[in-house]
Amino acid sequence: MRVIIFGNHHRKEIAGYTIELVNSLHKRGCTDIIIEKIFAQYLQEWGCDISFASEIIEGIDFSADIAFTIGGDGTFIKSSAKIGKKEIPIIGINAGRLGFLADVHGEELDAAVDEVIKGNYTIEDRSLLRLCTDEKAYSDFNYALNEIAVLKQDSSAMITIHAWANGKFLNSYQADGLLVATSTGSTAYSMSVGGPIIVPQCRNFIIIPVAPHSLNVRPLIVPDDWEIELQVESRNNHFLIALDGRNNVFETNTKLKIKKASFSTRAIKRESNDFFNTLRGKLMWGVDNRKYTI
Repeated sequence: MRVIIFGNHHRKEIAGYTIELVNSLHKRGCTDIIIEKIFAQYLQEWGCDISFASEIIEGIDFSADIAFTIGGDGTFIKSSAKIGKKEIPIIGINAGRLGFLADVHGEELDAAVDEVIKGNYTIEDRSLLRLCTDEKAYSDFNYALNEIAVLKQDSSAMITIHAWANGKFLNSYQADGLLVATSTGSTAYSMSVGGPIIVPQCRNFIIIPVAPHSLNVRPLIVPDDWEIELQVESRNNHFLIALDGRNNVFETNTKLKIKKASFSTRAIKRESNDFFNTLRGKLMWGVDNRKYTI
C-alpha cells in the first residue's frame, strides 16, 4: 500500500501525530510513505527524522492508494484540492478543534490505521462544486468541497447578486454575499450564517445569503444537478470569490456559472463513526452546560 501524508505545518503538535502515524503504519508493514516537501521541512524544523519517507514530492504529480491528513477540516480540504481528480480516498486525523471531515481523534489513531490496513471502513463520495466563467477568469483549482462564496470586497456598501437556478430567474440578493454550498459544506460557512445541516449523502446544494438586507430572504435547497448562474453589481466594480477560502477578486462584468463537478472527493469513514455521532459530539447536542447558583 502506497500512502501519502498531508499535514498542517503551522502547529507544533502535528509533528508528534505524524511520527505516531508513521510508526503505526510501519508496525503493519506499510513502509511506502510519501510526503510533501513543505511538510518535510516542517518536520525537520521540529527535530523529526524524515528518513521514513520513500519519496518527497512537490506539486500535484503523485500517486497513492490512500491519503492521511493530520490537522483539521481545513487541512482535509486543502489536501482534497491537491488530490483533485485522482480519486485517492482520504482519512482525516483531527488535531484541530471542530472536525466534521477530519473526525478521527488523535487517541484513536492506531485503531484507525489498523482498520484502514484491514479494509474495515466505508467510503463516502462527497460532491464538489465547479466554478466556470466565460472568460476563464479563475486560473486556480476551480472546485470547492464546502462552498463557493461571492462576497463584497471590502467594508463598503452591500453588493447585489442576481441569481438564476436551472435557467430560471431566482432572485436579486442585496447582501454582503451569497454562498452556494454542498451538503458537506452545510456544517461549515453555511451553518455559521444560518443554513440548514444536510446529511452528506443528500444530493443537494444550498443557496444562502450572507447578511441579507431583507430578513425574509431565506436559504434555499436545490438539486445538485442544477446549474446556478450569478452576476454581481457593486459600487467599486469588483467583488470577491472564495472557493473553500481560496480568494480571488473579480470584476462585476464577470458572469459566474456553478455546477456539480464530474468527480468527487472520497472520504474514508470508520464503521464506528457516523455523521450523527459527529453532530452530537461536535455540536454538543443534548449537553446541558448551564450552571446554577443559589
